[in-house]
Amino acid sequence: MAPIESTRESSSDFSSTATVIAFDPPLPLLRGPIPASASDDPSIGPFVLAFRDAQAWKSALQACQSKIIEQCQGGAQVGCSISASAKCKPPWWRTYFGGVTTDLSEREQCEEREMEACLASSRESCLKFSKDKCLNPFRDARIALIDPKKLRKGETGTTSFRGSVILDAELEFKGSP
Repeated sequence: MAPIESTRESSSDFSSTATVIAFDPPLPLLRGPIPASASDDPSIGPFVLAFRDAQAWKSALQACQSKIIEQCQGGAQVGCSISASAKCKPPWWRTYFGGVTTDLSEREQCEEREMEACLASSRESCLKFSKDKCLNPFRDARIALIDPKKLRKGETGTTSFRGSVILDAELEFKGSP
């Protein structure tokens, strides 16, 4: 009789609530295929990947930059901490003079000053690094547009332009008085 009871207990372990794993819903694709234009290289195939609109392109660029800045500043914080500790430690020869105690509050203030200075300089470096890493790929990225002329004719189709158009327009806007 023992085998029958263990079978009943084990069958409850295989219920749908115990075995089904709930997954998060899939993330939407950042880029989708659109028909290649006549100016595209025919060897790439009949489709190219493009962002669905300029807003999707811009939000992806901002997300890329913020992720890189976050990771860069995390690494800089570790590096600044090590650097500040090394700069503020007492000289190695001080321990040979016995009786000289190190003032920990003075060392703590020194480390705080060094950390602030290091993190301030790293913010600018991380911002520049994120722009260098993100702007080139996003400058060449395609952005899809629905062609209103084709829609009026009842045809379906899209055209595309490069992200450099938006970047150039933003630089032009910022440069104007």
